[in-house]
Amino acid sequence: MNAHIIDPEGLAIQFVEEWHNDRPYVVAYTSGSTGTPKEIHLLKSDMIASARATCLHFGINTESTLHLPLSTDYIAGKMMVVRALVSGAKLIVERPSSSPMATLPKGIEKVDLAAVVPSQVPGLLASPHITKLGAVIIGGGALTAEMEVAVKSSGIGAWATYGMTETCSHVALRNISAGEASFRALPGVAFSTDDRGCLVIECPDRSFGRLVTNDMVRLEAPDRFVWLGRYDNVINSGGIKLHPEEIERRLEGVVTQPYYIVGRPSARWGEEAVLVVEGATADECAEILAKVRGILMGPISPKAVLSKERFIYTSSGKIKRFLP
Repeated sequence: MNAHIIDPEGLAIQFVEEWHNDRPYVVAYTSGSTGTPKEIHLLKSDMIASARATCLHFGINTESTLHLPLSTDYIAGKMMVVRALVSGAKLIVERPSSSPMATLPKGIEKVDLAAVVPSQVPGLLASPHITKLGAVIIGGGALTAEMEVAVKSSGIGAWATYGMTETCSHVALRNISAGEASFRALPGVAFSTDDRGCLVIECPDRSFGRLVTNDMVRLEAPDRFVWLGRYDNVINSGGIKLHPEEIERRLEGVVTQPYYIVGRPSARWGEEAVLVVEGATADECAEILAKVRGILMGPISPKAVLSKERFIYTSSGKIKRFLP
């Protein structure tokens, strides 16, 4: 099908040209969450299968309008273009900013689906055109509890995504607007876990077929799971596995500076959890520790609060976790 792409600045031209070349693949780069981003080749047939699954879920067709305020350098941006090409939908391409959909081309009365990252959510909710938005998919990082409440209150349909570059964007969605905690598989996708409790993605219609991840989950059904955190980040404290991401969620609103939980060696427990805060003074660290110990008890309570002058972030905006 032919999509109608509204792209006055030519932001998606390079990718569209790559899509229409003779090669069976597209060049992409991993997010670099656990190391240096690496170049990978994504089969166009896999990208088409992924796009069709998303279009089926959201009812995207030739009458639909999609909105893209993300760079096509990354998989999320590339896949919105492919969804338009596969479905024949209209696509509005906008320069990435913290205020997506601040303006819309004349004649656009409804946007059926947009894709954003968490840092763009506040700006999107403040858009004068928010009432025209039917649904939004949010990926590239976790939303805070406060942000999820704001999204639910907005009245738009919002879904958190689970996926990676290797799977050609998301393979599962979590309905934020409905208050769901579980991610549900898209058509053609099934899940299992390995002996570590990490998610295994089964996708027979894609070239990778089966993909073992480092994401620890609670599997509820072959098509449904709750994400717990990265296996790489798990802290084994006295035989108890602590998930830093879960602890961090419980500290939302308590710590105002950027922060993360990480493990450090412990003579007594093998490992123990500590809280690392960006740019905090010694007095602030002591105050934060007192607050945290009033909320978290037992092994999940951080044994110390440490300060790091400046956090290091990946290209996709995720914090790299190190002991100071």
